[in-house]
Amino acid sequence: MHRSILSALVCRTLWALSLISFTAAVAAQTAPKAAIDGWPSKPVRLIVGSAGGSSTDHVARTLAEPLSRALGKPVIVENHPGAGGSIAAALVARASDRHTIGVLITGNMTIAKLLNPATPYDPHTDLAPISLISTAPLVLAARADAPGTDARMFFEAARSAGSSWSYGSPGIGTISHFGMEILKSQSGIAPVHVPYLSNPEVINAIIAGHLQLALLPPGLAEAQIRAGRLRAIGVSSAARSPLVPDYPTLADAGVKGFQLEIWTAAAAPATLPRPIVDRLSTLIAEITRSPEVSQKLFRYGYQAAGSTPDELALRVKGDTALLSRIIDEQGLKVE
Repeated sequence: MHRSILSALVCRTLWALSLISFTAAVAAQTAPKAAIDGWPSKPVRLIVGSAGGSSTDHVARTLAEPLSRALGKPVIVENHPGAGGSIAAALVARASDRHTIGVLITGNMTIAKLLNPATPYDPHTDLAPISLISTAPLVLAARADAPGTDARMFFEAARSAGSSWSYGSPGIGTISHFGMEILKSQSGIAPVHVPYLSNPEVINAIIAGHLQLALLPPGLAEAQIRAGRLRAIGVSSAARSPLVPDYPTLADAGVKGFQLEIWTAAAAPATLPRPIVDRLSTLIAEITRSPEVSQKLFRYGYQAAGSTPDELALRVKGDTALLSRIIDEQGLKVE
């Protein structure tokens, strides 16, 4: 009798556990579908931290149309320049509508909080990586009539000028700002930093003679160099870049060991459900690598990338470690 009761209890327990397991499995399978079904239900906002006409703006607008077709809803680019892109990144981090993502740049997703503790978001806890979009070196550019007939002579003139020269960037904490501070320490030059809202403003200031140099995305720099308004001193890649193969490297100019790359990436609020993040990542990576978009990105001075969220997270982690070490070594901080 007791054995029969015990046997019945064991059977009921096993049945209950099986039912729980089955229910959990069904829930696991249907949760992602439930998160994606009906999404997007309205236009998607694509936030950019720089002004219209900037290189990041070009990347976002190149992405927006094919992404809109893939999602079946409008993708609206919104420009929120200022604070080196941190204003835009903070908008993305705080968004709760499940329809806001951003095209952000290297500094926004790595060292923003390290350079400025007052940054209103933490890139490592408040943002969800979606996909790497594009990469590029930077071009050290000066006015077309800058002193010296080659890069080495230009650096000699820059060292002699000391702090009477100035350089521009699209904001404190951007890679252009960060890269110039590293370049200063490695080359012995000492220009003073003047932050602007965007790279187009920096370019106009160089042409007008208000600045002497800047590190610029190759797509923006090349157009002005071809027009004879700017001069390429060198690129920040280890070898000549296929984006601008005629430009020498800064190593050719005697600045050894200087290597820096910028990138753009899609990111979402950390609260966006992972199934939606994964869907966006797949679409954006496919769009980025498509011949149509990759060719456009190349014309804008970027090499197409595309990645999974986890691959982008590893890139963010690695670049943060590298740049953090340089921040400590150079004592860099917000001015």
